[in-house]
Amino acid sequence: MEPLLLGLDLGTSSCKAAVVSHGGRELSHGRIRVPWERVPTGAEIDPERLVDAAIAAAREALAGAPDGPIGAIGVASLAETGILLDARGAAVAPAIAWHDSRGAAQAERLAAELGAERFSERTGLAPRPLCSLVKYRWLRDEHAGAARGTRWLSVAEWIVHRLGGERVSELSLASRTGWLDVHTRAWWDEALAWSGAPPGLLGEPAPAGAPAGFAGDALPSALGAVLAVGGHDHLSAAVGAGATGEGDVLVSWGTAEAFIRAVAPLDAARVRAAVADGINVGWHAVDGRQCLLGAMRSGAALQRVLDLLGVSPEGRAELERAALAAPAAAGGIELHGLHEDRIALTGIGDGASPALIWRAALESTGRAGRDILERMARVAGPQRRIVLAGGWAEGPAARAVTAAHLGPFELSGAVYMGARGAALTAGRAAGLIEAS
Repeated sequence: MEPLLLGLDLGTSSCKAAVVSHGGRELSHGRIRVPWERVPTGAEIDPERLVDAAIAAAREALAGAPDGPIGAIGVASLAETGILLDARGAAVAPAIAWHDSRGAAQAERLAAELGAERFSERTGLAPRPLCSLVKYRWLRDEHAGAARGTRWLSVAEWIVHRLGGERVSELSLASRTGWLDVHTRAWWDEALAWSGAPPGLLGEPAPAGAPAGFAGDALPSALGAVLAVGGHDHLSAAVGAGATGEGDVLVSWGTAEAFIRAVAPLDAARVRAAVADGINVGWHAVDGRQCLLGAMRSGAALQRVLDLLGVSPEGRAELERAALAAPAAAGGIELHGLHEDRIALTGIGDGASPALIWRAALESTGRAGRDILERMARVAGPQRRIVLAGGWAEGPAARAVTAAHLGPFELSGAVYMGARGAALTAGRAAGLIEAS
């Protein structure tokens, strides 16, 4: 009986789990909400509650899986959020959500003291509160227990460790911290010193899929399975969708619409140019490749439009059909504010209708997506292939508008792309799947 693979994808809103066969078929699924605590700056969470969510999702998927041993477990996760541990391995602070605004003052200091362009050229990131090292510096400045912290783990690394594995640092998640020099694939000493990091705060970076020990009794039905970090969730989704060849782009259209493009490693000048143009650069979850990452909050904006129109999820299909028949110009209506917490509709004249407003919203996201691809092309040349996935792609008007603006695309058949990608990555780590 061939061992099965278990993948976990711990994202912002939920932890998804998938049991996957050797051939990559998703056999069963689990999904559990991640219980963030809202705070004035955004959100935070007790690190143990992340573990609870991961185990609950895994158990749900395992309960529906066919009989057979679990040979490997891979874990992908959101980036930037991290867990600070003391010398005994206990968390000394809450995990701060990636989107939390804490650290604005520290980010300004980072840009001033290390140089914004220099930081971007080295790390592939802009000096913003998003970066892990800024969150860590804020904790050192503002949180009483942070001085006891001796080790930092990204969320997927933390889950792997709590399932029984070693404390590892994975390269694609490391690329989102602001501590990593993306050219040497090693920690940048100046960034470590700036953040006040003690020696040993971070482990030696390793590619996604490096074996990280064996599962303990937290998941009895998977006892002894090989553990591996599957990487940053967006990049693990690209693995799960089969969009990892050089020049491939995965468009993952959820609350945030992420554009993930696989590229050969870029030199310092092109990394600097990409970040200046709003595109992040880091290492992929496929060893030897880097990735370009652009994003916008189009899914959140589209949901606000549906709310404004009073359209339920069940009513969206009818609206999509009506919008497909509407003209691309949408009667002059335009949507603004895709990157903001508030949107605006302009040009509403006589004859306005829900179909025209929805068409206008889709056209706005299509134009913004084309702009992201054009900025990526300025750095790495034209893309080779586009794979589209996500709940907002499930409509004839959405797909037609996407094709009109982005060009031909393939639809991913994966249900939980990130979890599937993590499972396949772990299967390769365990030697159960041939490396590609």
